[in-house]
Amino acid sequence: MPKVTKKTLNCRGRLVSLDTPVVMGILNVTPDSFYAGSRVSPELTKPNGVLERAESMLQAGATFLDIGGYSTRPGAADVGPAEEADRVLPAIDTILRHFPNALISIDTFRASVARQAVEAGACMVNDVSGGNLDTTMFSTVAELGVPYVLMHMRGTPQTMQSLSNYTNLVTEVIDELALRLYELRALGAKDIVIDPGFGFAKTISQNFELLRQLTAFQYFDEPLLVGLSRKTTIWKTLTTTADKALNGTTVLNTAALLGGASILRVHDVQEAVEAIKLTQSLTFF
Repeated sequence: MPKVTKKTLNCRGRLVSLDTPVVMGILNVTPDSFYAGSRVSPELTKPNGVLERAESMLQAGATFLDIGGYSTRPGAADVGPAEEADRVLPAIDTILRHFPNALISIDTFRASVARQAVEAGACMVNDVSGGNLDTTMFSTVAELGVPYVLMHMRGTPQTMQSLSNYTNLVTEVIDELALRLYELRALGAKDIVIDPGFGFAKTISQNFELLRQLTAFQYFDEPLLVGLSRKTTIWKTLTTTADKALNGTTVLNTAALLGGASILRVHDVQEAVEAIKLTQSLTFF
């Protein structure tokens, strides 16, 4: 197994160790995310609401809960910042009132939403655009002093699939991330997590290529987040649907762990926790 960067994340004064990989559970407060099973009801405390799902994920072993109010599936409709905030802020409040020790990540590319979410209690910002869709995101994250997930993407959720032309995929993704990482560090941002951006401006074959060469991202000496859960790469390859892509997700999550992933972002927490436990028990040398 590759050497995994040994690092902690400072989440509101609480040091979270990534010596052993951890799980980030997905909670989408949206009506149109690509996997229906990830959507939670706006009735926050009712069945299939945020509270029920959050409790289930925490009990299954999730270290982080990733709250999103903007669907980033290919071709998803745009949602304004006010509506996005109106979706995620009540969810954060509800979870923290019932589970005050929960570690919440806000899944947004907007600095204004990130700031409001952190002020409401979120302790991490997960930005699918890597700062490219809001020029104030990096300075905001540096000011807030929270961990930041720097993901690779080109274009917007509406245009990204037309921007998957690469001469050398892995080299170009690393180069583009490196430029953004330099900007973040220059602003004083700390606790940066790298996400290669599976499915974002990448074709299915390119996603497999990224996964095959995942160890190349150790170049950054930063924790690595991988989000492959139930994505098109899995269910189209298996000629099935997102609803039936759990087994395929576990297979690729295992490959990601063997490639050095520190955080698995998933819809199905228990299965990811089990993959980590079993993978950690493997000894190759």
